[in-house]
Amino acid sequence: MPTTPGGSADGKTVVVLGTATPGGGFPVYGAAVADTIHETEPTLAIEQRNTKGSTENVPLLEAGQLDIALVQGEVAHEAFNGIGRPPANLKIVAAMYSTPGMFVVRADSPYRRLEDLRAKPVVFGARGSGLVILAKYVLDGLGLDQERDFQAVYLDRAGDGPAMVLDDRAAALWGGGQGWPGFGAVAKGPAGARFIAPDANGIAKILARHPFLKPMTVPAGAYPGLAAPLASVGSWSFILARPDLADDVTYRLAHALHRGEAALARRLPQAQETTVANTLASAPRADLIHPGVLRYLREVGIAR
Repeated sequence: MPTTPGGSADGKTVVVLGTATPGGGFPVYGAAVADTIHETEPTLAIEQRNTKGSTENVPLLEAGQLDIALVQGEVAHEAFNGIGRPPANLKIVAAMYSTPGMFVVRADSPYRRLEDLRAKPVVFGARGSGLVILAKYVLDGLGLDQERDFQAVYLDRAGDGPAMVLDDRAAALWGGGQGWPGFGAVAKGPAGARFIAPDANGIAKILARHPFLKPMTVPAGAYPGLAAPLASVGSWSFILARPDLADDVTYRLAHALHRGEAALARRLPQAQETTVANTLASAPRADLIHPGVLRYLREVGIAR
């Protein structure tokens, strides 16, 4: 039987962590975080739960059905600012990693520019994924629309997307960041992969329309087939906490993640960005960081 959020077991504080659908990046990251915290903080027990993704995680946190959850940057932006919904009283526990958005296609396909994908079947991700929201903002900045300008495909499971590109049912798969499983699956296919992002002019348009997005670069070699750095736009994903999660618990979470930074990076390369310094730097406002985390950041000299 699932543990009640905020409960305890075997003398440990159980922290229920919401991730996303199997086959995406969030469950992989969540597992690495749980293993690292168990290694560095014996008083905490992280219980992972698969969810539909970022857009479900926010209301589950608000309802107290999760203690902490992984939330993609655009979904966090809408929640914090009350875009399309009332503002959410959620707090940041940690920055996860930066997520520059891009498309992957088979290397033997004719698609080389974003414009080549117009009117084609494109897999934008799982229905509840924040990556779908990132695509919405990126395309809107370019004057495009997922539904109008593409044959948009949405999934029940993130892991189902790569096969659709590999067997030519879809022209491209949208995703983001380094170490994303969907990109890796296409890149390891027999045809190899090519990655497509907005060009410099397109990036400027997107940032002018949606300044909360940031210019980001995927380094060369991040995936097989990515021979040169690829510039794009994106945001930071966060571990967010429910409104009433105790300061002591988030303090211990921050302490465990800080102590385990090197171990977490060894477990998952993109998690090298999960640092207390990045948590402070990437938060849209300092008051959005959980008070227990801020207390820890002050103790270690990261925050004033």
